[in-house]
Amino acid sequence: MTSLRVVTYNIHKGVQGLGPASRLEIHNLMQAVQGFEADVVCLQEVRGFNRQMQKRFAHWPGVGQATHLAPPGYEAVYRTNAVTRHGEHGNALLTRWPVLGHGHHDVSDHRFEQRGLLHVRLEVKGAPLHVVVAHLGLIHASRERQVQQIGAMLEREVPADEPLVVAGDFNDWGERLHEAMAALGLLTFENIRHATYPSRLPLLHLDRIYTRGLRPLSAHVPHGGNWARLSDHLPLIAELAFE
Repeated sequence: MTSLRVVTYNIHKGVQGLGPASRLEIHNLMQAVQGFEADVVCLQEVRGFNRQMQKRFAHWPGVGQATHLAPPGYEAVYRTNAVTRHGEHGNALLTRWPVLGHGHHDVSDHRFEQRGLLHVRLEVKGAPLHVVVAHLGLIHASRERQVQQIGAMLEREVPADEPLVVAGDFNDWGERLHEAMAALGLLTFENIRHATYPSRLPLLHLDRIYTRGLRPLSAHVPHGGNWARLSDHLPLIAELAFE
């Protein structure tokens, strides 16, 4: 195995629209995730449960969304970032490779936003691979401090000689975090913008995949068809090479 396919996707809790016009998309998202044929899928805004939505939609899944979305043969890892009045949501990772361990790190910067990191250690062809699923804040100063927390977590938990992927919704439309991530040894695709938000008219590159010990080969964002209906974000799909 010389390459790895990694996807990051903010699924907007599996529901689109507001009020009576809202529609359940989690089952269509399941088909989309299967179509990625990815080694690793990093998901944000994934519901563990929500009592209000369960009452609203007759076909609400009977299991957490991460488990529901996992293709046959994949393992799902989910950890909560935010607890709300009716339920919770957080980050998830779906993988075709064995999970060796996982942990969660609260990186909330203020009381109005609950944010977290999901760190999963995988075994890929007998070797370790670390994947961190991130969902950073809406305020730039918060994101800068959250990158510092990513760095502290990596120093504690990820050996420098083991390959690493950090992927997710960085809410960084101006590429202002690239320098801080590079200082942690994390690189991304050079001189390429992959706009992922909003899905109906993508203008902003909010979703990113950074790597250390892996070489970015190619990346693309699917358009057309039903992609604009599934979530307010589009997925980012990348091919990475082992060094």
